[in-house]
Amino acid sequence: MQAGKRKASNTYCNNKIMAIDIKAATAKDLEGILDIYNDAILNTTAVYNYKPHTLEMRKQWFDEKQEKGLPILVAVENDAVIGFATYGPYRPWAAYKYTVESSVYISPHHKGKGIAKLLYAALIAKAEEQDVHTIVAGIDADNAISIKLHEHFGFKQVAHFKEVGYKFDKWLDLVFMQLILTTPHAPTGE
Repeated sequence: MQAGKRKASNTYCNNKIMAIDIKAATAKDLEGILDIYNDAILNTTAVYNYKPHTLEMRKQWFDEKQEKGLPILVAVENDAVIGFATYGPYRPWAAYKYTVESSVYISPHHKGKGIAKLLYAALIAKAEEQDVHTIVAGIDADNAISIKLHEHFGFKQVAHFKEVGYKFDKWLDLVFMQLILTTPHAPTGE
């Protein structure tokens, strides 16, 4: 098996088996990632932003993640990116070095097919490999599907912020969920 690539997973949708590859993203995946992210900006409250990103913005994001050794995983079906997952620093101060904030996004045409679970399982495994101790996820409080996904992996709700975002002509509440891992085995304060 190639480095950074997981064995193809099968998921069922309408009694049809779909072969999904979960792999490390490459620059050629950026257009698919951009399409998914921009859909989330324009049509959902998964991203508290108003304006779509450009391909150049996604390239800069990708390069920064690569430089820092942070994972970007993609779900691929028939050579098309249908979802992606990543994490980044929770806060910029040194003592937070074992904590990350995660994100998972799925193409609107592929939601409800178990792809987010495939991506999240791989992302958590990557976090353990990288000695992460805590994964935090900020989720719109009305996004019951995302909250349920995180609960499936053992995340617990630890905060509920009222009316911290404003989008689609309404105030948005944000919940924070947290998963504590058993890693690292020998943390340091340096």
